[in-house]
Amino acid sequence: MSAPADAPLPAADLSSAEAPAAHQPYVPASQSPRELTFRALFLGAVLGIIFAASSVYLALKVGLTVSASIPIAVLSITIFRFFGRATILENNIVQTTGSAGESIAAGVAFTLPSLLLMGYDLAAGKVLVLSVLGGLLGVLMMIPLRHGLIVEEHGKLKYPEGTACADVLIVGETGGTNAKTVFAGFGIGFLYKLLGDPLKLFQMNPDHRFASWKGASIGGELTPEMLGVGYIIGPRTASVMMAGGVLAYLILIPMVAFFGDGLDAPIFPATTLIRDMSPNEIRSRYVLYIGAGAVATGGFISLGRALPTIFKAFKSGIKSFRAGKAEGAAKAPRTEQDLPFSVVVYGSLALLLAIWLAPMLGITFVSAVLIMLFGFFFVTVSSRITGEIGSSSNPISGMTVATLLITCLLFLAMGWVGVDHRAMALSTAAIVCIAASNGGTTSQDLKTGFLVGATPRRQQIGLLIGVVTSAFFIGSTLLFLNSSYTTVAAETYQAPMPPTAISAEVAKGPDGNEYRVAYQTESGASIPQGRYLVDASGQVAFVIDPGIGGRVPWATEKLGAKVKAPEGLEKTGTMLGPDRKSYDVVEVGQGAAVPAGRYLVEDGDLSYRVKEVKKLDAPKASLFALIIDGILTRKLPWGLVGIGVMLAIMMELCGVASLPFAVGVYLPISTSVPIFVGGIVRWLVDRKRGGAGGEEDFSPGTLLSSGYIAGGAIAGLVAALVAGLGMESRFDVGAFMPAVTGSNASGLVAFGLISAMLYSAAVRGQSAVGGAKH
Repeated sequence: MSAPADAPLPAADLSSAEAPAAHQPYVPASQSPRELTFRALFLGAVLGIIFAASSVYLALKVGLTVSASIPIAVLSITIFRFFGRATILENNIVQTTGSAGESIAAGVAFTLPSLLLMGYDLAAGKVLVLSVLGGLLGVLMMIPLRHGLIVEEHGKLKYPEGTACADVLIVGETGGTNAKTVFAGFGIGFLYKLLGDPLKLFQMNPDHRFASWKGASIGGELTPEMLGVGYIIGPRTASVMMAGGVLAYLILIPMVAFFGDGLDAPIFPATTLIRDMSPNEIRSRYVLYIGAGAVATGGFISLGRALPTIFKAFKSGIKSFRAGKAEGAAKAPRTEQDLPFSVVVYGSLALLLAIWLAPMLGITFVSAVLIMLFGFFFVTVSSRITGEIGSSSNPISGMTVATLLITCLLFLAMGWVGVDHRAMALSTAAIVCIAASNGGTTSQDLKTGFLVGATPRRQQIGLLIGVVTSAFFIGSTLLFLNSSYTTVAAETYQAPMPPTAISAEVAKGPDGNEYRVAYQTESGASIPQGRYLVDASGQVAFVIDPGIGGRVPWATEKLGAKVKAPEGLEKTGTMLGPDRKSYDVVEVGQGAAVPAGRYLVEDGDLSYRVKEVKKLDAPKASLFALIIDGILTRKLPWGLVGIGVMLAIMMELCGVASLPFAVGVYLPISTSVPIFVGGIVRWLVDRKRGGAGGEEDFSPGTLLSSGYIAGGAIAGLVAALVAGLGMESRFDVGAFMPAVTGSNASGLVAFGLISAMLYSAAVRGQSAVGGAKH
């Protein structure tokens, strides 16, 4: 007989099981509390939309996102306490539904802006369709893998965020001191991140360049969420990741800087001299390709090791499909009921047809088949990576690079090197990227459900709903950010625009005249890729510079009345104004009759003010655009990719897992550093408490780490909102004492403090299960 919906349920040890049969979830299969309710789905969809919008901004700004499952779980518990107590399984449905928004937002923001950089328009309908198709593909492909990766690999694959999210849900259910540990961590993480950004009371991103060691640098993104992830994944994986970062930043980049110092010509893919590059520029132009090759190879190796488990899972699914799906599902325990295998088969066929026939995508049947194959492959790889190192460090962009490499090579072999094939290649990679991102998040959610005793089928329904609801807002957020920062600047080229690039679309220029809109998608031409306004003769009048990845970070505004230019100003150059006339450029300092800044001068009068405008860098999208053009124009640096391949193979020959190492090479070392510190704290705790087995998945240290992840992530949303509203200067309290707050020491002290808090809580706390001492 099942317990009442709101009855307290007995706790179980979530980490002691060595085999799937021994695992006992928090909610036994014999009980059926409320789970897939309308209020849980509604709240999950709303929170998913909020986190999706913020993730789009963060992905475009810094090229990464943070898992949203734990913050959503914390918010769900808190919100439902105001409207009547919810069951633990309802809260799990909320975080499951909401997490889909963050995961597909990452895939969309990493890939689709590449279209803007290649001269195409980015239509809302295309973003929506790609988001939905990729998100649904990620969920469907994970359904038959759940038993093999989540159940049979329990105890082997950690799924750190999924395990931590289960901890959050359980302590939210039980209350007491356990809940205080998580919420204390949440408060510390939130306050720390808020003080560091946007208030900037200490330096949260310290870095150091070695003066006598050209090209060498080290830094850290000292955030509580990365510290928590490092603690959860443990010292071994964190150390291997850090080793990859050391290789990239303290060996490879200095080596490139050393040998390139005497070169007088750029080396592809860079267009500037190596001696003029910063360490980060060398990384983005050269080392990133090495990391991408290593990640792709590590992914292939990981998949090869997982093949027996995957085949076993599929064999079981096919057997159930043939024997009668509904009858088999009815006999299975509640905690083992997935959506029928027929949903996977027929749903995948429907997605294949939709990808092929959707008119706005322009994808051929061959590309649609490639998407399905790549989708399955990288959903599997993404799920295993997530199980090893967590969602926040999952190198989705590395998998997308591998997809682009293979797709473009196949296109090259088939002679598909035309302009439209570049957009097709990117659409192929975009769907796979979104699917892989959502597949990794789905596996985390299913791990959480496995630990708390959820019904997989109901979680999978929540994920499908979360994909569709979030997709409608992800596209609008992406387009809003782009249009907000888009500028139109006067431009002149000697050659006219090719007639084939000029569309029938008409738009007004800043000078009030009407022009035709041209889309220059041909790379290597005399006119760079992009959107332009051209006159009747085909001559370029203005460039429409996108807000995402744009190359012109300025705009001009006409002064209300003519102002005499101050005496003694020196001309710093010439520039076309919005009226297409040439003006002298001058710099006006403080104390003049007009605000300090750059102005355009005509006959001694200030006519226009030149102001800086924000552009979102979109680092991943810029890389993808370069890869597509590089392969289809036969200019990709294959030597660098090959080095990455051999690095991964070398690590395997040394008996070290290549994937975490490859991730360390690919990611900035600033990401690996705080994860490494978290791993070191875990190592110290294990030694203090009597060996590597001293820490359990449900221990005080893990609970506090979970709170760090949640608090840091939610504070990151606040910082993103402040930046998106252009209010960073108003919140920059640290500007009043920059010598202190801007120093690297301030960040190291603050981060050391929360690291010490984590160590202290872990070594002195009681086990959350049964109250026994460790």
